[in-house]
Amino acid sequence: MRINKFISHNTNYSRREADELVKDKKVSINNKVVENLATEVNDGDKVKIGQKLIKLKKEFSVIVYNKQKGELVTKRDDRGRKTIYDNLPRGLSKFISIGRLDFASEGLLLLTDAPAIAEALMSSDIEREYYLKVKGEITEPVIAAMQEGFFAKDATKGAHAKTKQISMEFKPFLAYKVISQSGGYTRLRVIINEGQNRELRRFFGYFDLEVMDLKRVSFGRVSLDQLGDGKWRYFTNSEYDDLRDFLKQNNVRY
Repeated sequence: MRINKFISHNTNYSRREADELVKDKKVSINNKVVENLATEVNDGDKVKIGQKLIKLKKEFSVIVYNKQKGELVTKRDDRGRKTIYDNLPRGLSKFISIGRLDFASEGLLLLTDAPAIAEALMSSDIEREYYLKVKGEITEPVIAAMQEGFFAKDATKGAHAKTKQISMEFKPFLAYKVISQSGGYTRLRVIINEGQNRELRRFFGYFDLEVMDLKRVSFGRVSLDQLGDGKWRYFTNSEYDDLRDFLKQNNVRY
């Protein structure tokens, strides 16, 4: 594990702050000062900041947050826009998001104080369930794409204006259901098992369907249930048990 990641996982320092500690020659491994930011920490290594030994974190916490529209999933915004951390208790300021929801999206967002767990869940194929409202009708080509998946050389419709990712491969949806079509709009429920950047907005944008509303309601067996807008809660015991099983099966160290 890279030194900055090790420090951020086991202390309250961020990775950026950990890099600064290394640059200031305040970090040592086995009593040898670390000089390279790319230095790896191995099992059994004793890492110190100054004279203080870093103790391995054995426990972790995960929360469920019901993100509101108009909130950014970031620590700070140079334009002064509201972030999720403005609405969370100060004690959760070090928690990192497991994936993101864009400014106009809402719903279930998981956050944790364990970077290794966040990374494992973000890259997993755990099911994500969404409710959407799109402008336009779901035609046969769209249904075929949901069922079969496809590769788009240009998947920029629905993407952020400054995106550098032009093409995108869309896997088949695990499930979908058209709930209603009226007044030029379609409401539907979809389940996918990946979380690429603005994936659903790009998918429907490819077919000139603009996503008007997007709400994530579950991630695996974790769901919003009756959690109110802008409210949060810790994982339940059963949710922690499920997560520990996932970590064990995937050999995730945390």
